[in-house]
Amino acid sequence: MENGKLFLLAADTILFLHVAFVAFVVFGFVLILVGKLRSWFWVRNPWFRWTHLAAIGFVVVQSWFGAICPLTILEMALRRQAGDEVYSGSFIAHWLESILYYQAPQWVFVVGYTGFGLWVVASWFWVRPRRFKDGN
Repeated sequence: MENGKLFLLAADTILFLHVAFVAFVVFGFVLILVGKLRSWFWVRNPWFRWTHLAAIGFVVVQSWFGAICPLTILEMALRRQAGDEVYSGSFIAHWLESILYYQAPQWVFVVGYTGFGLWVVASWFWVRPRRFKDGN
């Protein structure tokens, strides 16, 4: 396989992981709320809940510092190596602009991420995770 194609494959793999991360954060929250209403035991799993909280926490703190996601940086570096086009700014901002033709100042994304993060924290108290046990 030619180097350019290998770099593109790696960039597309990072993009897939990035989308999976975003899906985990967004749909994980939805599943927590639905799980509470439907009494799903697994949504109280401490591994799931701590991982979910850490994921949105990372996004919120990163937005406060105006940092671009490391996955975006890695993907763009790989695309550059392949000679492909790259986008600027954050992953979410790029796709919102591309898909919805939406443009907003950076503070809008900071407020959005922070608000979503606060909802996740509130869900922690509404849908209490179980304690860690041996083998859990």
